Amino acid sequence: MKISICLPYMKKTITRQTILDWCNRIEQGPFHSLSCGERITGYTLEMRNVLAFAAAVTERVRIVPSLYVLPMHSPVWAAKEIATLDLLSNGRVTVTVGVGGREVDYKAVGAEFGKRHERQDESIAIMKNIWAGNAPFEGADPVGPTPVQVGGPPILAGVMGPKAMARAAQWADGVYSFSMGGSAAETSGFFNMAEKAWQDAGRTTAPQKVGGFWYCLADNAEVKMKDYVYDYLQVLGDNIARPVANSMKNFDKYAIKDTLAEMAGTGCEEVFLCSATDELSELDRLLEIL
Repeated sequence: MKISICLPYMKKTITRQTILDWCNRIEQGPFHSLSCGERITGYTLEMRNVLAFAAAVTERVRIVPSLYVLPMHSPVWAAKEIATLDLLSNGRVTVTVGVGGREVDYKAVGAEFGKRHERQDESIAIMKNIWAGNAPFEGADPVGPTPVQVGGPPILAGVMGPKAMARAAQWADGVYSFSMGGSAAETSGFFNMAEKAWQDAGRTTAPQKVGGFWYCLADNAEVKMKDYVYDYLQVLGDNIARPVANSMKNFDKYAIKDTLAEMAGTGCEEVFLCSATDELSELDRLLEIL
């Protein structure tokens, strides 16, 4: 199972040097990919700029938008942005897409929250058409650049329920299952759902299986992790945020090592570890158990 890292893009203490240091450390290995997520409201860095920066200062690791909230955006713009990132990274992009659940972010950018699953299906078709070199409409020029990866980067679906999974099985190359606490049972169930959806869709290849979970190895790790998770989920209300935060367990080396072994047992091919802080000790101490 490949081990990958999500950049700490939601911390108010982040500087240019923070992101540069994390990219350099991840590039040194043994990590396979680096990722950055997308949020609009709250103190977060903008995903596309962060990943373009990461592509420019690395040569080896894969670059993964995770997750691109596709229905918030014009599919033509998204196709152009992703193709540009693929060019700048020399074909190292894998893109994770999903509909997201933060209505406030849709409202902030003036996007419609309703029917976002249908709009995502339509957007994927438009993006693939553009990546194939076709014009967005009759009489228009094609939209460049051409992705380095023929046909466009691999697409992972960040979906949850069986209906969304059935949709994803029509167009995705694989699935991304983020389990906040790194639950093997939750991840295994998700992958089993994906396998069935792929079979029902008549797909001849199995879905790529990617997972993820939160962790913390900084000093005072338990407190920092639970505070981070609570802050992240507070938009959903205290009755959800506090119990979930208190359930977190991956804040010491032994727990993380066990979780990684359990994730590997689910058939997970790649797992993204998302840290609760932007401290480089998160990576240094993680390396000690890999």
